[in-house]
Amino acid sequence: MIQISNLTKSYGKQALYNNVTLSIGPREKVGFVGRNGSGKSTLFRLILKEEQPDSGIISIPKGYKIGTLEQHLKFTRKTVLDEVATALSEDEIYDHWKVEKILFGLGFTEPDMEKPPEGFSGGYQIRMNLAKLLVQNPHMLLLDEPTNYLDIVSLRWLKDWLRAFQGEVIIITHDRGFMDEVTTHTMGVVRRQIRKLKGDTITFFETLDHEAEIHEKTRVHQEKRIKEIEEFVARNLARASTAGRAQSRLKLLDKMERIEKLDHDAMLAFRFNHVKCPGKVVMEACNLSFSYNGNPDNALFKDLTFTVEAHDRIAIIGKNGKGKSTLLNLLAGEIKPLSGGISTHPATKIGHFGQTNIQRLNLECNVLDELNRSNPSLNNQRLRSLAGAMMFPGDAAEKKIRVLSGGERSRVLLGKILANPTNLLLLDEPTNHLDMESIEELTEQLDEYEGSVILVTHSEMILRDIVTKLIVFNKENAQLFLGTYDDFLENIGWDDGKC
Repeated sequence: MIQISNLTKSYGKQALYNNVTLSIGPREKVGFVGRNGSGKSTLFRLILKEEQPDSGIISIPKGYKIGTLEQHLKFTRKTVLDEVATALSEDEIYDHWKVEKILFGLGFTEPDMEKPPEGFSGGYQIRMNLAKLLVQNPHMLLLDEPTNYLDIVSLRWLKDWLRAFQGEVIIITHDRGFMDEVTTHTMGVVRRQIRKLKGDTITFFETLDHEAEIHEKTRVHQEKRIKEIEEFVARNLARASTAGRAQSRLKLLDKMERIEKLDHDAMLAFRFNHVKCPGKVVMEACNLSFSYNGNPDNALFKDLTFTVEAHDRIAIIGKNGKGKSTLLNLLAGEIKPLSGGISTHPATKIGHFGQTNIQRLNLECNVLDELNRSNPSLNNQRLRSLAGAMMFPGDAAEKKIRVLSGGERSRVLLGKILANPTNLLLLDEPTNHLDMESIEELTEQLDEYEGSVILVTHSEMILRDIVTKLIVFNKENAQLFLGTYDDFLENIGWDDGKC
């Protein structure tokens, strides 16, 4: 068990926590929520003694082992299997089956075991670090965004692993569905305090909203009472017969502890700029095939045919590396198919959120400049309104792209899409780097959007909330599935060797 007492931490004038006291009990699995920059990762560094608090104590029992997901990539062995096995304890040093079981769960294959770690993508190298952490069996796991770089199959395996884990867990993730399926408690940074409650994120946020509502009603009642007292004093202080009572009321006012308005975090607040398309079919793909080297034998997908109708919500799903983002880029016209074709209605207007699009943001431009590049016809007032909707109010709209975090750059790219009217959105992992509240707002707006949506996502919550059709990448090809994500799980699923 970890005990935190009177913890205070600031960076310059920014106070993160003030006299925080809480504990993590045996077998508790705690989801840690809060805005980006609110201090979630800082608490991890304080627990690991990588930073020191301004004041307060973090008590950790003697011999209590804490494991955390390393973002630093450094490998010393020639094969994946040997590299991950370096994390085994002395008693388990030869238990390669334990290592293999975890690596298989995280998406590695039998041939991968003997490959050099440096030959894998950054995402798979992070998975190796996650595997190293899981084979250690520490008393507590500190997991900061472990769902990044994992596909749906690996996410489902990790959920099961964490649910069966016998120790304590604190997990930071933007994937609310994943968090709620794993955790027993939720805690969050709330006005420089850390609140921890039993239950999922729904219970946590509903409790905070209820408390805020009671606080505001009490504050309004107090303001009304104060006004009544002030009016009584104004009427009676100058009259000798009532001056004593007026003085008594003044003393009451002086002793009264005023209830202040609660401060609230900035929120994404927008609606997609929709333009109507008169056609029933917005886009049609016919016999699409694609290969990066032009060889049909190495095609990522072959003869894929589907139509995108008005109001469709289509998700592209499958393991990483199968071609999901490639298909989306092909639909956006950024690359050409090996064979087949794509036709669109003349009135189709596309908004494309792609990972490569984020990389194309001009690092020397500020937020307003980037929004203006997307639509030069917008005046300064409209640009600032857009920036404010993306949580860049006032001077923040003049920040250079190069100083922005990943989440802030994602919001800029989203703003560039909002700058133009659309009726078809192509979105590649639009929730990456966004905090939980922003993801919820984005999901709600996608649900209410009057146009069509095709998206790549690993969030099973989003898949269940809005998707009506699927394009499924399996071992050999990609194919259209007519139905919801739950229909897919019931009729095909991830565990039958097809995907």
